[in-house]
Amino acid sequence: MTDLSALRGLVPELAGIPTVVYFHENQFAYPVSTDAYQSIEPQLLNIYTALAGDLVLFNSEFNRRTLIEGAVTLLKRFPDCVPTGICEEVQNKSKVLPVPLEGALFVKKSAQTNFCWDHRWGQGYQEEVTEDTLIISWAARWEYDKGADRLLQILQGLKEKKVKFLLNLMGQSFRNSPEEFKQIKQEFCQNLLVVGYVESEHLYRQTLRGSHVFLSTAYHEFQGLAVMEAAAMGCTPLVPDEQCYPEFYPEQLRYLGVRNAVTKLESMAKRVQCAETLVKLDFHNISWESYKDKYFCALSRCISDTVGYCK
Repeated sequence: MTDLSALRGLVPELAGIPTVVYFHENQFAYPVSTDAYQSIEPQLLNIYTALAGDLVLFNSEFNRRTLIEGAVTLLKRFPDCVPTGICEEVQNKSKVLPVPLEGALFVKKSAQTNFCWDHRWGQGYQEEVTEDTLIISWAARWEYDKGADRLLQILQGLKEKKVKFLLNLMGQSFRNSPEEFKQIKQEFCQNLLVVGYVESEHLYRQTLRGSHVFLSTAYHEFQGLAVMEAAAMGCTPLVPDEQCYPEFYPEQLRYLGVRNAVTKLESMAKRVQCAETLVKLDFHNISWESYKDKYFCALSRCISDTVGYCK
């Protein structure tokens, strides 16, 4: 309901309690919506909160870098009375600790011999799903920052090249969801398997385990948990060569523009037709098991440093 600096001011008893701020996103690298009121206040609140915290955590280096660089640029616009060293202070007390993946994602499941896509969309593809068909999953909020326009262009490119594919178009839709989603459902209905929000976690994960590729078209991603979860369950990720993605994914699984994405998906489809294995990534290094000690050490150090300073 409020930024950390205001909270500590409103409740003075909190001022001496060690406080960690976790930025899962920041307002400096957030895509601008044409419908949103343009104001620098959200960016200023990011700076206030970062300054008020004793330890500042980010889920990616991209997140940390864009906040600090954005703060430098914003503060240069102010005519006077800007204290020196603000951005350096935030930099010095910050760390990058991604959101860890839960252990259940890494539990090996037996082959889905009985998986028959019985939760598929009623208006979509109803025939048998053959083994030579590339199955792509896409999952995100159906909002402007998730790249519906880019997704539509990629699908049109695959259709033009006569690539044999099926798509799971998953996620929650909203009143103002981009028109491209409606167009995809109309233009590619015979390429669609699962459409919309999958309520059941079990069915959602089954869908991912039954897919070859997890495609991201997002313009706004600071870590991309959905892609990581899909990769942990065996999907081959294909992501834009921008934002946080270069930190986590090799070049061969990143695309530069729509045409490059189509080319890489076409290549994957050919490998599937030849019963060849696609590239898999091991995300055990970002599991909770791998990160719990790092979190414990960071939080413990924050407590000891803050309490020691107060004494």
